[in-house]
Amino acid sequence: MFEGYIQRMLLIAPPILLALTVHECAHAWVANRMGDPTAKMLGRITLNPLKHLDPIGTLALFLSGMFGWARPVPVNPRYFKNISKGMMWVALAGPLSNIGLAIIFSIFHKIFLLLGPSVLAGAPMVFKPLYIMIEYSILINISLAVFNMIPVPPLDGSKVLSHLLPADKAFAFSKIEPYGFYILILLIMSGATERVISPVVFRTAELLIGGGF
Repeated sequence: MFEGYIQRMLLIAPPILLALTVHECAHAWVANRMGDPTAKMLGRITLNPLKHLDPIGTLALFLSGMFGWARPVPVNPRYFKNISKGMMWVALAGPLSNIGLAIIFSIFHKIFLLLGPSVLAGAPMVFKPLYIMIEYSILINISLAVFNMIPVPPLDGSKVLSHLLPADKAFAFSKIEPYGFYILILLIMSGATERVISPVVFRTAELLIGGGF
């Protein structure tokens, strides 16, 4: 049983590290492109996972496979011509990068299926773990994108919602920010996030690979 757990962790670790790293790197890259050099100066436009990982958020993703977070990319909105719009695009960059990764890995998934089981059988020690990691990558990246689009601070979805709301409603919404983390923990502990996220994740994955997981 313990051996099986170790094997699962070894297979799930690379997809998790890649998903979190690309997510945060995308935030940093878009912020820089829109005029804010803060993340670039701090070395956050990088695919080095050590620059991005948050111990608790990474552990949450390992344990749940559905939700987690990395160390937030620092953003100075005063550099943006339109603060609200700039924050929205920086926020969207993370989830969109994960959807992009999920699409890329779904293509690799289709290639494996086209090659057939004979290829997997030809070098099972190499291809079988790789195939499993591809499946994990699809699910993890979709999960991270969906989870981060929940409109609760400090998640990316809250920045997107703030931009879409009228100014007075956005101001009222901003008042929940100090309590956002506690609201998020409550949603996770109650199982509400999993009940919402799981159907969306698996349905999206099925659409990408053209079948069931």
